[in-house]
Amino acid sequence: MLIEIQPGSPDQRKIDKVVAIIKEGGLAIIPTDTIYALVCDIYNHKAVDKVCRIKNVRLEKSNLSFLCLDLANISTYTRAFDRSIYKLLNRSLPGPYTFILEASNEVPSIFRSKKKTIGIRIPDNKIVLQIIEGVGNPLMSTSLRIADEIVAYPTDPYEIEELYGNDVDVVIDGGYGNNTGSTIIDCTGREPKIIREGAGSLSVLD
Repeated sequence: MLIEIQPGSPDQRKIDKVVAIIKEGGLAIIPTDTIYALVCDIYNHKAVDKVCRIKNVRLEKSNLSFLCLDLANISTYTRAFDRSIYKLLNRSLPGPYTFILEASNEVPSIFRSKKKTIGIRIPDNKIVLQIIEGVGNPLMSTSLRIADEIVAYPTDPYEIEELYGNDVDVVIDGGYGNNTGSTIIDCTGREPKIIREGAGSLSVLD
């Protein structure tokens, strides 16, 4: 099912429809401020397992992250971090960054690797934020890569629906997506470390 939602002024009725699908254990493909993402409710183990089957990965070895609503939401699912990291998050989010932080006990146990870390994002996208708010907790998120030497990620929601429509419950058409993922910053060491340079400017570390 393909649902068109205007990113500038999302229709709340359509948002509510997507929220209901996710809360019932469904999978959705949604736009973000970078690439389109495959998402589900972090607390629905069957949905998480289905995502891993679609990606053909084992959960403990996959690059999954949480899409959060705000900094308060992040603080619930991560362990306490120092003021410098808080300032970094505050000036970077919402935005095209994924931060690796230490996971708190609120993170479902299935996500806690031996390193006990979790990737956290707050996308600068009204559609995503309204869905998260409706669900009432973060969404588990993963990217959609395609086997193409030029284009790493699908950007056309109609193409995405053709590729994944039989595997997911809903695809949101929020316009063309980008073809560059988020910048990933590991904040679990003594100093923040760039893991992947993506859409987010590295000047946030200055």
